Amino acid sequence: MKSQAEIVVVGGGIYGVSVAYHLFKMGKRDIVLLEKGEIASGESSHAAGVVTQFATSKTMMQFRKYSIELWSELGFFNHVGSLRVASSREQLKELERSVSRARAIGMDVEIISPSEAVKIMPQITDKDLYGAIYLPRDGHLSPYDTTTGMARLIKEMGVDVNTHTRVTGIELSPKGEIQAVITDKGTIKTNLIVNAAGMWAPRLAAMVGVPLPTTPVDHQHITVKAVPGHEFPKNTPCLRDPDNLVYMREEQGGLVIGGYEPNPLARWIDGTPWEHSNATLPPDYDRFEMLLEGAIRRIPFLKDAGIIDITCHPGAYTPDCQPMLGPLPGVHGMWMLAGMSLNGYGGAGGMGKLLAEWIIEGEAPMDVYAYKATRFGNYFTDPLYAAERTREGVKYYYALRFPNDENEWARPHQVSPVYHRTQELGAVFGEKFGWERVLYFEPGKKWRRAGADQRAWGWNKPPYFDRVGEEHRATRERVALFDLTSFGKIEVTGADALALLQRVTDSNIDKPAGSTIYTQFLNTRGGVEADVTVSRLSDDVFWVITGSGFIGNDLAWLQMHMLDEKDVTLRDITLDYACLALWGPQARSVLSKVTPDPVSNEAFPYLAGRFITINGARLWAQRVSYVGELGWELYLPNNRASMIWDLLMGAGKEFNMEVGGYKVLDSLRLEKGYRYYTTDVTQLETPFEGGLGFCVHFDKGDFIGREPLLEKKQKGFATKLCTLVLDGEDFTQIYGGEAIYHEGRVITRVRSGGYGYTVKRNILLAYLPVELSKPGSRVEVELLEGRFIAEVTASVLYDPKGEKLRA
Repeated sequence: MKSQAEIVVVGGGIYGVSVAYHLFKMGKRDIVLLEKGEIASGESSHAAGVVTQFATSKTMMQFRKYSIELWSELGFFNHVGSLRVASSREQLKELERSVSRARAIGMDVEIISPSEAVKIMPQITDKDLYGAIYLPRDGHLSPYDTTTGMARLIKEMGVDVNTHTRVTGIELSPKGEIQAVITDKGTIKTNLIVNAAGMWAPRLAAMVGVPLPTTPVDHQHITVKAVPGHEFPKNTPCLRDPDNLVYMREEQGGLVIGGYEPNPLARWIDGTPWEHSNATLPPDYDRFEMLLEGAIRRIPFLKDAGIIDITCHPGAYTPDCQPMLGPLPGVHGMWMLAGMSLNGYGGAGGMGKLLAEWIIEGEAPMDVYAYKATRFGNYFTDPLYAAERTREGVKYYYALRFPNDENEWARPHQVSPVYHRTQELGAVFGEKFGWERVLYFEPGKKWRRAGADQRAWGWNKPPYFDRVGEEHRATRERVALFDLTSFGKIEVTGADALALLQRVTDSNIDKPAGSTIYTQFLNTRGGVEADVTVSRLSDDVFWVITGSGFIGNDLAWLQMHMLDEKDVTLRDITLDYACLALWGPQARSVLSKVTPDPVSNEAFPYLAGRFITINGARLWAQRVSYVGELGWELYLPNNRASMIWDLLMGAGKEFNMEVGGYKVLDSLRLEKGYRYYTTDVTQLETPFEGGLGFCVHFDKGDFIGREPLLEKKQKGFATKLCTLVLDGEDFTQIYGGEAIYHEGRVITRVRSGGYGYTVKRNILLAYLPVELSKPGSRVEVELLEGRFIAEVTASVLYDPKGEKLRA
């Protein structure tokens, strides 16, 4: 074994060998791969090997397409095609929605009829069959042969592959930089580790002091014998039947059948034993019975099939069931390729290539925000909580989850200090990143937690539509109070705090104390990595305010971009402060009744921040608004939150103040054309394309992304984020991601959509070619009810001059 290497890959499963292969292909020659057992001795050897390119995420679709191409090129893949069927009307609607989203990101796919599906796969029954999609380039492979074949290939290329070599420790420098990998066979000096250790990835991350929320969850599949007279030919398409919770593929004239049961079993939540390898676990026939019954409903003659064996093996899953990619927060030089069990061989080729490019180029070449290893922060360090979130995610991998459904397990996990006050007012709570958050209120009714609510109304208008309208009108016409405590809050302090923030943002942060700046973090290509406000509380104290689900990534971005700033302290203060938002034309009237401090427009202008006092409690108030109305966000100590809530509610009675939830925020912000990060603006769009060019201050000096952004501005942009409206005032459901057509051709997709109660129109945001971005241009949007004409309007539909904000 070598004593030094440029890159050490830990893990000899399909992801480890894939990233090693791609690193070598891209010019890296000094690579060591370590595997504690044999190659493919973890979950890689037990996968079913069923691979599809179908996805509604453009990034995931690209991963899968590339993987299929790679496995095919290397001779591992069988292109037998695949069918995904809908066995209920609700699933057909979901399939239609998914097909529209897939078309919008470049996939050639369409719904086929039950009779067409049966013609492609005559073994299935048309009973309770409502439609399907067929993808001829899909197929399957042998997991063991593919992984071991790749391992042989990289060894021949020149990668130093070491089996039966377990990592026992990792050496770090005082600055948290990788220095060496310690194994039971010796030490390897290195500055870069790829953690592709599968179920053992958390144990490897723990060696550098970073908790990793992946949980092993059991997965079972059976192999059944061929039924005489009903043998499956070699070219039988793979079959996925989400309503019946199963997938199937041909093997030796019979089938391999697997699926996802509604009560998944997690194990080893405190860490997978080192001694576990490729041994299967005792099967649970009772747990598999419902999956077998589902398979028989779709292929009735399987009731006569004999079972050859049943395989039970755990796989590593994350709380949101998405992969973990990229640099690990808190340590320099460890890169993640873990939590992959729901992606398997469909993701392995593409993700290995992506990570290799990311390591070499310093930036991911596609939008991987949803997969970043930094996204969980410290909010899933409780292994029991992480396991429950993971189990529920696995439950819904096949079972239909409607777009408005909420997580139900492991609740409540984190509540606001005014949680009980909102309960008393009939709050309906959703869940975001562990937080209980008010979706809307049902005055006069008992509070409740939303869950799989959309099953009750299906794909129709939601029953809360009118109530959200009341909250909307109250905010626009009077005043409303919101609990936004789940907002992420990062404190940046020290003599070098300003220098750091100036370098990572596109706006000029060097404003006087008492200023609040709306800004973005950019990557080296000028793409948007975060959308935040930065408030300067004093010369050396700043607060970065971000969304509930972004705190992990945003804090890690700041940590990873500290260079020569020695006197900077970063602190996540999210749990230390509540946040109440008071918004609406009468917001000043309400606030002035509870504080002696001046809040006039002259004393407290728009985008200012001040410490004010309410009943002896000192709090930070900043005059910003995500709804386009006069108002303040109030940041206050948790132990004063209930008292201040009560005072505001009392003061608001005179003005018929309402309380509002998160559902109405979307409606209000769409009327103002306000962006939501990760949907309207992503890592791939610059502020100029996303309509945020007003935030960019080139004259402040150098900042990350400045030069490519300046170059792109000079050259011009091909697309622009536009506001569109549908004809008519009647509500139409827009979920986001739907395909947009022009002259019969798909040209883009919906980013955000919703109903504007003030303008009485269905609103959507979408990137359009510049030539179609002028008001009056018309396109077609493919919604569940059919295709609708959408017309480009002015980007801001409500108060376009911002007079109400600045009143």
